[in-house]
Amino acid sequence: MEIYPDIGGFYGRFGGAYIPELLWANVEELREKYDSILSCSSYREELEGLLRDFVGRPTPLYFAAALSRESGAKIYLKREDLCHTGSHKLNNVTGQALLAVRMGKKQIIAETGAGQHGVATATVCALLKLPCTVFMGSRDMERQMPNVTRMRMLGARVIEVESGSRTLKDATNEAIRHWINNPAESYYLIGSTIGPHPYPDIVTRLQSVISRETITQLEKAEGRKEPDHVLACVGGGSNAAGSFYHFTGNGKTILTGAEAAGEGTDSGKTAATICTGSEGIIHGSRTLLMQTGDGQVRETHSLSAGLDYPGIGPLHARLNEKGLARYIPVKDHEAVEAAFRLTKLEGIIPALESAHAIALLKKISFNPGSIIVICLSGRGDKDMETFEKYFEKQT
Repeated sequence: MEIYPDIGGFYGRFGGAYIPELLWANVEELREKYDSILSCSSYREELEGLLRDFVGRPTPLYFAAALSRESGAKIYLKREDLCHTGSHKLNNVTGQALLAVRMGKKQIIAETGAGQHGVATATVCALLKLPCTVFMGSRDMERQMPNVTRMRMLGARVIEVESGSRTLKDATNEAIRHWINNPAESYYLIGSTIGPHPYPDIVTRLQSVISRETITQLEKAEGRKEPDHVLACVGGGSNAAGSFYHFTGNGKTILTGAEAAGEGTDSGKTAATICTGSEGIIHGSRTLLMQTGDGQVRETHSLSAGLDYPGIGPLHARLNEKGLARYIPVKDHEAVEAAFRLTKLEGIIPALESAHAIALLKKISFNPGSIIVICLSGRGDKDMETFEKYFEKQT
C-alpha cells in the first residue's frame, strides 16, 4: 500500500535517507529502534494516556451546519485546533518525545515555522523535563511572536535564524547543522512528514490518529465510515498525512490537499510545491521541491508561516504521482477570505494554514449532500496580526 515506505524508506522513488556521514549513526540508530518502540505495548499505553489526558483526544468531529448550508454539502470539521497548544502538532511531538526518552536521548532539537510545532515541542519537553532548543527563522519570529513568547515561557531556548529567506527551510537547515555537531545525546524532533527515513513514516503514523478517530466518529454521526471527501492543508504534510491515512486507496474517498499558492503559481511568490516543483533532494529526502535549473532551492512565499516550505513530504509526492490524492493551490487572499467566512458562519477562527483547506470548498466539485471532512489543523490566535491587517483593508 502506498501509505507505507519500503525497507529503504522509499514511497516509490520518493523518500530515502540522503544524509551527511556524520549523521548516519544517529539516523541508523533511529531506523533500527523506532518500529519496535512504536509497537511496544507499554509505549502505546503511555502515549494513549497522554493523548487522552494531556493532549485532549479524541478531538471532536464537528458538524458545521451553517457552512454546510452555504456549500450544499454535509461538512464536518475535525477539530485539531482544540488540542492542547492549539494544533495537531502535539500528536506527533508527544509520540516522538516518548520515543526519544526510550532511546536514552537527553535533549531535544526542533525547527518551527508558524511556531506551533515549536510550542508543542517546548510543551512536551517541559512535561518530560527535557532540555529543548528550537530553531526559527527571524521572519517567522516577527510574524509569530506570541508563539515565540510561549516557547520561551515553557523553558525552550529559541534560536533566531538569519540565513536565507529566514523561514522554515532555513530553520530546518540550522537544526540539522546543530544535530551534526551534537549527535550523541540529541534527538532531532522533526515536525512534519519530511526529512530522511524514518522520519516521514514516524510522523505519518503518529498523526494517523486523526483519521482513525474520524472513522469512529463519522460512523456514529452518519452510519458510515468513509466520507466522500477529506480536505487538508499541505506544507510539509503532517496533518494531511494523518487525515488521509486510513482512507488512502479505499476507492470511496477523494483526498485533496491545499497548497499555499501565495500570490499565484506563476507569480514567483508561491509555496505550491507539487504544482510548480520538480524532483530533487531536500533535507535528506528525495521528493518534489521548488528549485532552480541548476538545483538551488528557490525562495518561497506564503502569508502562512506553516506552509512556507519549498518541499513536500515524500508520501505526498507519491500519492500525487499515483493519483491517490490531488493537490490544489490556494492563494493568500483566498485563504484569508475563507478564514473570515468560517469565523462568521461558525464562530471558529482557524489558523491561516487551516483556512487554505476551507478555501478548497470553492475549488472542488462535489455532489449535493456529499459528506466532506476538513482537518481544522490549528486555531487562529497566532495569526491575529495578519487578520487585523486584512480587516483594516476591508473597512
